[in-house]
Amino acid sequence: MKNILIAFALVLFTACNSDKNKDYTAENEQEILSYLANNNLTAQKSNSGLHYIINDPGTGVFPITTDNVTVAYKGYFTNGTVFDESDSSGISFGLQQVIAGWTEGIPYLKEGGSGILLIPSSLAYGNDGRGSIPGGAVLIFDVTLISIN
Repeated sequence: MKNILIAFALVLFTACNSDKNKDYTAENEQEILSYLANNNLTAQKSNSGLHYIINDPGTGVFPITTDNVTVAYKGYFTNGTVFDESDSSGISFGLQQVIAGWTEGIPYLKEGGSGILLIPSSLAYGNDGRGSIPGGAVLIFDVTLISIN
């Protein structure tokens, strides 16, 4: 009986740790492509794997990755479940203080511009997740770049 319990614990431990090392790249890419197809959207893709859609390019200047910006946003999963949202006045932050998908994606917009960022887990919270966001999750953000501060 003791050997069975040890074996069970080892299998359980291995199963729990396997997601920590899982490569979600292909799975995330397929999830993003399916989301785009199901919602009749066309996105551009960067070399990092970020997909983005520019709805309104804006008329101001482009931010750079060291800028502090104010952004209004809604974050949700590909199933439509919202996990976070700002109010219309947005939030301010440094572009180097956020997930890599935002650091890369927000500078595709000019001041006043809006778009959608489809972010694979490698550019978000990776295999660990954070709060209500599970490890390996694709994140989608509707974003409006209100200002460069």
